[in-house]
Amino acid sequence: MNTILRKSILGIAGLTVAGGLAAGPLNHDTGTPVRDTAVTTTQAAGKLDSAALIPHGVQGAQSHIDLDDEQTANVKAIIAATKKAGMDERAAVVSIATALQESKLENLGHLGDRNDHDSQGLFQQRPSSGWGTVEQITDPEYSTTAFLKGLKQVDGWRDMPLTKAAQTVQVSAYPDHYAQWEQQAADLVAEHWNS
Repeated sequence: MNTILRKSILGIAGLTVAGGLAAGPLNHDTGTPVRDTAVTTTQAAGKLDSAALIPHGVQGAQSHIDLDDEQTANVKAIIAATKKAGMDERAAVVSIATALQESKLENLGHLGDRNDHDSQGLFQQRPSSGWGTVEQITDPEYSTTAFLKGLKQVDGWRDMPLTKAAQTVQVSAYPDHYAQWEQQAADLVAEHWNS
């Protein structure tokens, strides 16, 4: 996709968010996963090198939260869904950083008045925007797979900074906020990819 077309699409998507709507998944393709091998990482004694998972370097100040058992289980579920989808470690980094921003890796149900429209789950996906039913989008494997299907359709996502790749799928009102989680996401993938 050329730069002018991509900017036009992102501009339209931005207007959608400004109008109070969130984007749904880019496609509901349920085809057979194909192993994505564009990114390889350095391994030493079974552990990945987290620096190799950040090919563009981090942007801006990085945030970090301590994870409880439930959040760690959600990290492992995202990694398992990424592997099942045939995607690589970098896709897991983008997914985990996105979930860190959207929910702090907590599988959130409806938050009442504090809810952003009808957003729920790890990725704050919306049933009304076509992401799936409430039951589906609060299932970590389903919601990760839905996010990854959108990511696969982002032309050149590996060549983009993480925050741009995540934003193209999520269409957030705060597009630059994903960047702050890249280091922690890379560290989590390095720690748990082979576990």
